[in-house]
Amino acid sequence: MARAGQQRLQGQLYSFRRCPYAMRARLALAAAGLEPGSDLELREVALKAKPPELLEASAKGTVPVLVLSDGRVLDESLAIMRWALAQSDPAGWLAGWDDASLQEMDALIAQNDGAFKHHLDRFKYPDRYPGETSAPHRLAALAILQAWSDRLARGGWLLGDRPSLADWALLPFVRQFELAEPGVLQSQSGLLPLQHALERFVSSPELRQIMEPPWAQRSAWRSPGWLYHLALRADWIAAKQAGEYRISTRGRSLEQVGFVHLSAAHQVAATAERFYGDLPAGELLLLSLDPRQLADVRLEPAPGSGELFPHLYGPLPLQAVLLKEAYSR
Repeated sequence: MARAGQQRLQGQLYSFRRCPYAMRARLALAAAGLEPGSDLELREVALKAKPPELLEASAKGTVPVLVLSDGRVLDESLAIMRWALAQSDPAGWLAGWDDASLQEMDALIAQNDGAFKHHLDRFKYPDRYPGETSAPHRLAALAILQAWSDRLARGGWLLGDRPSLADWALLPFVRQFELAEPGVLQSQSGLLPLQHALERFVSSPELRQIMEPPWAQRSAWRSPGWLYHLALRADWIAAKQAGEYRISTRGRSLEQVGFVHLSAAHQVAATAERFYGDLPAGELLLLSLDPRQLADVRLEPAPGSGELFPHLYGPLPLQAVLLKEAYSR
């Protein structure tokens, strides 16, 4: 939230829409009254193609990461939550609790981020853990969930009759467990309070807000450190079969033009509108390219405008494509 005498933009948030750690960070930032586009610049990350700016900010290379305008980097979701609530905590996620309750919050969050996340990962992604079977981890996770459900039965929330930081920090992970085995909470008679809490969370305006724009995007942020090419879906499929991409621009080949048209991040939208604006949704792809894998790129003026565009002299190697996604305006 902007305050008198302070700079409006407070930092850049690297996030991923479905990551539970990023979700809870966004929940706290939104609860504090911060707004993407004015207080924060949201940079949605594709985890299989992490932008160089994220890796420069945090060697961990995971989301969320909040780079503050004063140069500080917060690369843990709880640190971001606590920073946000220190700015403003109108719903009392941390404010108004006594020391004993704050210690309970910390213990619950530590259990979630430690033991529960350990079992959740091995239950949900058994292929990532050779030599382990998922069934014991499912049972261990359910035991933790049972203890949480017993707490919820007393007052509706983990610490009583109102939500705390612990509720908002844990529920994204309970949601992930339920998504891994839909109906699992309903199938366990002792988990009814937890099921009700999850249903309340999933339908809450707080979650809806941070899962839609401007808090969450369905396409990746365009890094100025990369180059971009707009491709017809059919041309890309043909290139995958041929082993290289030789289309310059719409309807024209590398041989006809002499180079492959590329764009910088800030040029993509105008290029798409000018040359591909009539295409139906899904027919146009955006290829994010690693310039270090492009042998001969030259900045040259576009005819009639003088604006400099990157041109690739030679075919586009498929290994230079970091990310392929449907272009969204």
